[in-house]
Amino acid sequence: MSEGIDLPTAVRDRLAPAHERLARLVQALPQIRAVLTDETDAVAIQATLAALLWQALPQVSWCGFYRRVGASTLAVGPYQGTLGCLRIDFARGVCGAAARTRTVQRVPDVHAFEGHIACDARTRSELVLPVVAGGEVRAVLDLDSPFLDAFSGEESTQLEGLVQELFDRPELIW
Repeated sequence: MSEGIDLPTAVRDRLAPAHERLARLVQALPQIRAVLTDETDAVAIQATLAALLWQALPQVSWCGFYRRVGASTLAVGPYQGTLGCLRIDFARGVCGAAARTRTVQRVPDVHAFEGHIACDARTRSELVLPVVAGGEVRAVLDLDSPFLDAFSGEESTQLEGLVQELFDRPELIW
């Protein structure tokens, strides 16, 4: 499966309707699980998941991980897209809020989110999912989009389940 996953070609220059985005994600999930279920290296999972979600979610302009590297610090990890912020404190931005609160942050308009960090000025909406393993925040999965309200609640729910399934396993090597 070195070519990625089997999905129809999609364009990144427009935001597809929510039902089309969800159908594409649902089609991709079994393929993503087939690739990653037996992998035990967290960094390998992060890198591969970023690449596969980049393919599955054409509305994203940045897709990747910020890894926890201190008591309250995230550092950029494997990702696809434009240059990301190198470090983010838990007290700052959408990624920091997800890490600090251990809750999914679905932000339809980042300009309405107090303290948003503009790593890429073109970002209009964001979805950040905490990666919790063994009761500890290990990373966050960050998805940015140049479109307003680019992530539905159902997309968020599907991705949250995938992240929990892939990363909250005792055999994982961090």
